[in-house]
Amino acid sequence: MAEKTIDLRPVKKIVAGYGNDKDSNLIAALQQTQDEYGYLPKQALKEVSRLMDVPLTRIFGIVTFYSQFTLIPRGRHAIKICTGTACHVKGVNDVKQKVKDQLNVVEGETTADYQFTLETVACIGTCFLAPVMMVDDRYFGKLTTDTVTDIVDRYTGDNA
Repeated sequence: MAEKTIDLRPVKKIVAGYGNDKDSNLIAALQQTQDEYGYLPKQALKEVSRLMDVPLTRIFGIVTFYSQFTLIPRGRHAIKICTGTACHVKGVNDVKQKVKDQLNVVEGETTADYQFTLETVACIGTCFLAPVMMVDDRYFGKLTTDTVTDIVDRYTGDNA
């Protein structure tokens, strides 16, 4: 299956913003590129490689090493469910299963409509709210299977 063609003008603008100091700003340029597209398309990486005169293998090494980068399209909203000890004890497995069923995805997947990406994390750092999850940058705690359904519904169709 061929990758769809993307508009590379944003990449050109991003790289041009670094003038002659491109090499020391490679990671920043990759972050901005990911912000632009929501992930790092291969075509964009090839263009960054060409414009910054950095081998594509070096770029792939960076984007596969750092967890902040993704090579696959992500959902408009990121749902992170804590699976730490406090959340586990307070029943996060039922909450997680409810979200998986509601979105029809497993951990690490993105919904077919690119609305949500579901992730599990070892700790969100808000144990007093257990079980807890984040949607984008908002925390939701003391979750139940009922409350988690309502929360996800708020973000469906960009109602949030």
